Amino acid sequence: MTLVPGQPVPSLDLPLTIDARFELSEQSPENFTMLVFYRGKHCPICKKYLTELGSKLSKFTDKGINVFAVSMDSPERAAVSHEEWDTADLPLAHSMSEDKAREWGLYISQKREDSEEPDLFSEPGLFVVKPDGTLHFAVVQSAPFTRPNLDDLLEGLEFTMDKGYPTRGTLT
Repeated sequence: MTLVPGQPVPSLDLPLTIDARFELSEQSPENFTMLVFYRGKHCPICKKYLTELGSKLSKFTDKGINVFAVSMDSPERAAVSHEEWDTADLPLAHSMSEDKAREWGLYISQKREDSEEPDLFSEPGLFVVKPDGTLHFAVVQSAPFTRPNLDDLLEGLEFTMDKGYPTRGTLT
């Protein structure tokens, strides 16, 4: 499924590693909610990206952007990421179903033989959602490489907020 900018995004209600729940419908950010879908504990590129995001989290939250990382990892695998990755206060949501990942338009991969990967997992995606629950910005990847540069992303979101730049790609 392809999400269309300017249209409502799918629901998302998942447990967090901090013994709480993330409910997208309950978010009331000043500007945006940013969802960073990652492959899971097995992915060193995800670890590096979420570590960088955790180190810059306050730059996003200071601009009124709520940030969450989301995976299909089991509670046990997500707990390891929470404990072993240096993601600061970045909330980690887990246990997303394959159906929900597909609803968000994420690519799905299966375990490679002799790997630490789970049987199924989503490939990366990054979505910026407006407070009204509509999609503002999306990046979906079929492989773990070349994630959006976080400084460039923040700069673009600041421009959007400062200049009232509209949601683009709405005619898809």
